Amino acid sequence: MSDDLDPTTLNVETLAIRTAQLRTDEMAHSDPIFMTSSFVYESAAQAAARFSGEEPGNIYSRFTNPTVRAFEQRLAALEGGEACVAFASGMAAISGTFFSLLAPGDHLVSSRSVFGTTNVIYDRYLKKFGIDTTLVDMSDLSQWEAAIRPETKILFLETPSNPLAEVGDIAALAKLAHDNGALLVVDNCFCTPALQKPIELGADLIIHSATKYLDGQGRCLGGAVVGPKEPMNEILGFVRSAGSCMSPFNAWVFIKGLETLSLRMQAQSERAMALAEWLEVQPGVARVHYAGLKSHPQHDLAGSQQSAYGAVMSIEVEDAAGNRDRQAAWRFIDATRLISITANLGDVKTTVTHPATTTHGRVNEEEKQRAGVTENLIRLAIGLEGIDDLKADLSRGLKALASA
Repeated sequence: MSDDLDPTTLNVETLAIRTAQLRTDEMAHSDPIFMTSSFVYESAAQAAARFSGEEPGNIYSRFTNPTVRAFEQRLAALEGGEACVAFASGMAAISGTFFSLLAPGDHLVSSRSVFGTTNVIYDRYLKKFGIDTTLVDMSDLSQWEAAIRPETKILFLETPSNPLAEVGDIAALAKLAHDNGALLVVDNCFCTPALQKPIELGADLIIHSATKYLDGQGRCLGGAVVGPKEPMNEILGFVRSAGSCMSPFNAWVFIKGLETLSLRMQAQSERAMALAEWLEVQPGVARVHYAGLKSHPQHDLAGSQQSAYGAVMSIEVEDAAGNRDRQAAWRFIDATRLISITANLGDVKTTVTHPATTTHGRVNEEEKQRAGVTENLIRLAIGLEGIDDLKADLSRGLKALASA
């Protein structure tokens, strides 16, 4: 992108294609991959200046790599943040943020509607280092207010949530956090900046599992955090020391993924909306959890802070005998033939999973029930296949329920 273009005047679609383009002397039109572990200096003095921070430049690919930097700059531009730090995975981004910004005695308030492994971080690792966590219902602002203590440093949520597509009021939570001297950290994995801009709503830090929609084709693992320069410098220092860095090849794949992000998110959201409306009236479906439906309790809120409703939904199923249990859910899942049975999401291929025994399998039973992760719950992440083909495959699952 030419230096005389103001990036703040460009649309998300343009930023995803033109921001932070790398040009070598070969003048390749596509971004190059810098597959190197280290970099050469012109002199010992220059090496010393780089390592001390007196001179900017590449040092070691664990924390300075041109391809990774291009991905970071592009994602920061899309989210409207000052800086970005890339990680080896989404969970590395979450844990790296917590361990960078929290200290023993600090307190974290989190929505209980988070990815199951995040709960493991709370229960097994933050607790080990003297960091306490309080879980609250995401949509109940009074619970957030009641949970805050003088030592509270971070409020954390996924919105929409995994797997129930609950929606949190980002602006209200940002005000609550700031009034109490805390940071609001938002996992924007399900919407991406193509559909939702949490920083514009007051959030401080944005977390991504780049593995999902930023890639879009299920190829690579990666994560990222976007936010102001001061906390991002601390997070970069953690990556430099802890080594939870993104590989240059994966960063290049994510750069390519960003170029089609807006098109994919819109198309997948449209398919998800059509399927949610269809599933809501099908026998065997007790409930559909999707914020695009008017029956969803946060439908209006989602419409006010998202440009579309995303591609992830969950359904609660029951068989012909009225059973709403694991057997009914597995019967539905196993009857499908086109849709992929996998716990990943964000792919152009539609996926289906049973959260209670996969993504949330390590969460204790009491907390699963409080989070609404029941045995008859099925998560669907809608891809780009034809709507009629997806309906036909989901009908196989419905037929299996009816014949039980």
